[in-house]
Amino acid sequence: MAKTRRLMAESIKLVDAVIEVTDARIPYSSRNPELDKLVGTKPRIVVLNKCDTADDAVTSEWVEYYKSRGIASLAVDCKNGKNVNKLLPLVKEVLKDEISRRAQRGMGSRSIRLMIVGIPNAGKSSLINKLAGSKRAKVEDRPGVTRGKQWVLISDGVELLDMPGVLWPKFTDERVGLYLAFTGAIKDDIMDMESLACEFISAMRSINPDALTQRYGIEINPEMTDYEVLQAIGRKRGFLVSGGEINTERAAIMLLDEFRSGKLGKISLELAKSFKDA
Repeated sequence: MAKTRRLMAESIKLVDAVIEVTDARIPYSSRNPELDKLVGTKPRIVVLNKCDTADDAVTSEWVEYYKSRGIASLAVDCKNGKNVNKLLPLVKEVLKDEISRRAQRGMGSRSIRLMIVGIPNAGKSSLINKLAGSKRAKVEDRPGVTRGKQWVLISDGVELLDMPGVLWPKFTDERVGLYLAFTGAIKDDIMDMESLACEFISAMRSINPDALTQRYGIEINPEMTDYEVLQAIGRKRGFLVSGGEINTERAAIMLLDEFRSGKLGKISLELAKSFKDA
């Protein structure tokens, strides 16, 4: 983390703007609060990635939220390419004054340089590959794949500086840590998956309980504990071991995997209106 912060601080002077990739399901929790200090006054575009797994209406509210604060933003889905073609035009609109100044100085052929940042597993590499039209950056469905900074030349005279995904050292809000774990930004192998799944079930029971009942064909009554809901999901899926005991660890892993892949439906865990004064 310290190394990445140093890389950003050293490289920020080399770029014209910063593209910050966030997770549309958790737009607040997936923004690194240390970036504000690192980016400073550089123009910034917030990309709400994985929008096809988030609630469309909520994502639109987040776009308006950023607009009201003078920050350009765009909802995209890098896996299927949705709206990715709108990003470079948006960048050029944000940088139009700088582009005009360069043209007046006879520097119109100079490339636009952009730093692309974001937390682990936000989709930075997928976005770069879509923009470049080829697999230029490493992509895996796990955090921490990009190890060092790398320049990527894409069309229309634009260069991207890809930075490693980095989390901040301490979460002041426990909910932020949980949401990052739900979406896979924190490595599963350091988590107790059953406890994490129970926390996820607790969140879903207040946000969208129907998603669980419809996906798994279970009934959830108020008296059930979150662990009992996890057991019901495991029983419904047939995750049984000898003696008829339910394999809740397997059920937990499956539940979180299905949320992350969008199989539970379009779910947003954070509403823009909850952060209107933030």
